[in-house]
Amino acid sequence: MSPDVPRSPLGRRMVLILALACGVSVANVYFPQAISPLVAAGLHVSPDSAALVATATQIGYAVGIFLLVPLGDRLPHRPLIVTLLTLTGLGLLAASAAPALPFLVAAGAVVGVTTVVPQVIMPMAAGLVADDRRGAIVGTLLGGLLGGILLARTFGGTVGEWLGWRAPYVVAAALALLLAVVLAFAVPRTNPPSRQRYPSLLAESLRLLRTEPDLRRSCFYGATLFGGFSAAWTSLALLVSGPAYGLGAQAVGLIALVGAGSVFCTPAAGRYVDRRGPDPVNLACILGAIVAAGVLTAGGFGGAIGLAALVVGMLLLDIAVQCGQAANQARIFALRPEVRSRLNTAYMTCSFAGGSAGSWLGVRAYTTLGWAGVCGLLALVAVLALGRHLVRRPRRHPAVAEQAGEDTGAVR
Repeated sequence: MSPDVPRSPLGRRMVLILALACGVSVANVYFPQAISPLVAAGLHVSPDSAALVATATQIGYAVGIFLLVPLGDRLPHRPLIVTLLTLTGLGLLAASAAPALPFLVAAGAVVGVTTVVPQVIMPMAAGLVADDRRGAIVGTLLGGLLGGILLARTFGGTVGEWLGWRAPYVVAAALALLLAVVLAFAVPRTNPPSRQRYPSLLAESLRLLRTEPDLRRSCFYGATLFGGFSAAWTSLALLVSGPAYGLGAQAVGLIALVGAGSVFCTPAAGRYVDRRGPDPVNLACILGAIVAAGVLTAGGFGGAIGLAALVVGMLLLDIAVQCGQAANQARIFALRPEVRSRLNTAYMTCSFAGGSAGSWLGVRAYTTLGWAGVCGLLALVAVLALGRHLVRRPRRHPAVAEQAGEDTGAVR
């Protein structure tokens, strides 16, 4: 059976369960961003040092994507997903008991490595649906992913303010272990398309980067925009808890809660990709990130106007980054069906390497140049993505080509 032919029905209910799994899993990478001021106070370290927890978790996530996601082409998906979720739950429990910052940073890195379940689910789902549904399915799963990213900050900030910084780790551990039980029964049985040895799987991801220009282009878009996204969100906690606003970690969660409305845009972007191709979506998202950088600059002024600018700018940035990711992943999943997990490995490793660099650079830009420096960093990486987009070789999307052929035939 061809790997591109659906092997198992993927109905609406199953898609929603998988989208929920993506959101709950990825939240573990992001809620530490909202509680870094609480960690600093609780462990008696500087805010800059506490921000290392979020950075280490993102670095761990990038490492986990590179080392573990290729196994989705080699192992049955159900036991792989359940094992990763169980290890994530245990890592979160260890983080909740951390006696000092180094232990918490190490535990956060371990959690990042194992919480790569969404990046195993998405290639699996892409192989279980027809070509003309792939963009819509990827967009729906990314909508769940985005909801997890944004609500994670609300969850982390709110629970952390009420119960202390350790409480979000305990609750997240319970959710991960519960999700492992649910998915042990819900995930459909799949047959892995590859019998390659593990070292060959890792080498294949690197080889695909060298041989697939559309993969490299998607990786560049993902790394630059997600780097700016991470820089803004990691620095936001420092801004709102600083003298300009004097607010607590809960404020970051509330800003993220407003941004959760963007989850409805990602499935729509996926459907548009199915009809017109990913390039128009990428262009709109890059321009949206540039506009978001300009709006966010006003957030440094403080007061009600500044807070409104932060809410609007972060919402626009969330939409741009996540819809752009839907376009990027739809593009790479259409390249070679038999290596989708390895394509996703290459793409997500680059994307989260960019995100980790963005978190680190964002904190440095904030401490050196203030919030304006963070916004300047976001604008710079978006302009780099725009430059790469403008020098691409345009390639007509199959759906657009087919429609053009039908129109020509009608004229004839």
